[in-house]
Amino acid sequence: MRDTAAPAAIAPALLAWYDQHARALPWRVPPQSRDRPDPYRVWLSEVMLQQTTVAAAGGYFQRFMTRWPDIRALAAAEDSAVMAEWAGLGYYARARNLLKCARIVAARGGFPRNRTALQELPGIGPYTAAAIAAIAFDHPETVVDGNVERVMARLFAVTDPLPGAKPTLTAHAATLTPAERPGDYAQAVMDLGATICTPRRPACGICPIAPACAARAQGIAGELPRKSPKPAKPVRLGLAYVVQRSDGAVLLEARPTRGLLGGMLGWPCSDWSDDPAPAPPLDATWHRLEAEVRHTFTHFHLRLRPMLARVETTAAPTRGGFVPLQDFDPTALPTLMRKVWTLAEADLAALP
Repeated sequence: MRDTAAPAAIAPALLAWYDQHARALPWRVPPQSRDRPDPYRVWLSEVMLQQTTVAAAGGYFQRFMTRWPDIRALAAAEDSAVMAEWAGLGYYARARNLLKCARIVAARGGFPRNRTALQELPGIGPYTAAAIAAIAFDHPETVVDGNVERVMARLFAVTDPLPGAKPTLTAHAATLTPAERPGDYAQAVMDLGATICTPRRPACGICPIAPACAARAQGIAGELPRKSPKPAKPVRLGLAYVVQRSDGAVLLEARPTRGLLGGMLGWPCSDWSDDPAPAPPLDATWHRLEAEVRHTFTHFHLRLRPMLARVETTAAPTRGGFVPLQDFDPTALPTLMRKVWTLAEADLAALP
């Protein structure tokens, strides 16, 4: 059975554990440090972590901090430079919102300190607002990510599946959020989920709150949280047109500002659908590659077939524009478009 003293004891036990075992992360101030967390670093890390892992975000965070060490520097950055550094993190709408937010915050002289005002900024939703308010400003906000959901599901033996159980798990988490050191507590619960209360084979024997865990008492900790079956992702098809002029220039176009890869430069493409209609950007002799690029977005898998052409300098595209070879940097393209170039480059060079 659950320890009746557990609710009052959980936060102190977790904070004591966190003081000894906190992960060293590039954006984090160590527990009980006299330094206050930098809201800029907290915000930047939380935006990066929305769709990627701590391990993957670390390198991106360090590069951003080197180029743009504070909110004013980021606000003054060129959009294209930020998009290029963001490449690989996906969801370019987040990068656009990052710049919008940076410019608003820089203009007002700093981040607002409470969750409600933070949530009014571009790209900051309920979770990110709560995380910034708690970690950067020590407000007693309840911060719930996937790690916290897992800890709460086990601690309170919530057997209803996710995502339907989210409100219940958030309500349980709110009952445990302390008034003292809420920022450290929020990070402690996330660290517990990342290092001990892991998705598979949780290390209950060394968990600082194991005596209070209802799922452990029932022998079902490893089964939680349960999840509703995910529908299979559909597969969409498309054509990517890779064109190089005789002087080496390549044809790129900016994608629409709304939608996937919004505003990013890439190869002209057909629509992405079950039966894409050919949409060549100019008249040319097209060579279809037998190989294809495969890429997964949140809601679908994409199979993109490169179509290659070499043209004269007089060629006039109906959309996009030619970029001189010396100005073409494949690493600045979004990941999908880099995959296309990697697949097509050798065959393109071999065309007459």
